[in-house]
Amino acid sequence: MSGKHLIESPTKADGAELWRIARDSQKLDLNSPYAYLLWCHDFADTSVVAKVDGRAVGFVIAYRKPSAPDTALVWQVAVDASQRGQGLAGKLLDELYTKLTGEGVRYLETTITPDNEASIKLFSSFAKRWETDLESSELFSASDFPDDGETHEPEDRYRIGPLVRA
Repeated sequence: MSGKHLIESPTKADGAELWRIARDSQKLDLNSPYAYLLWCHDFADTSVVAKVDGRAVGFVIAYRKPSAPDTALVWQVAVDASQRGQGLAGKLLDELYTKLTGEGVRYLETTITPDNEASIKLFSSFAKRWETDLESSELFSASDFPDDGETHEPEDRYRIGPLVRA
């Protein structure tokens, strides 16, 4: 699939494709299809989707923290296998945070498992491009997750900011 990436806010019609992209990533914790529909409906203002020829090929879903409205937490970032290696995830983050900084957001937060080198690199590169600080600390230990026969890696909290765009 080739063509120019159109980056825009998601709509309900994008929910099923976002679920597919997340499922096919084989890295993300997969939420229910219903959750992706809700994200596209209720958090469209704090999320972005990349499309090629009208088809979703990548996304960032995020929300503003109710307890800290100057902070948007990135829940998931995913790019379709056909689009990887083109810097699309970084472009999606830049597009979203350029918009959000205009609305008073000054910090990006996310959680990343220690073994997810691609995400660590993505968010470290974001902090470098935005010329700001990145701090990380453990947010959830493996023992915080329910034991359903599988173990979950710890989730480290990454906080990037303050973010300022001219």
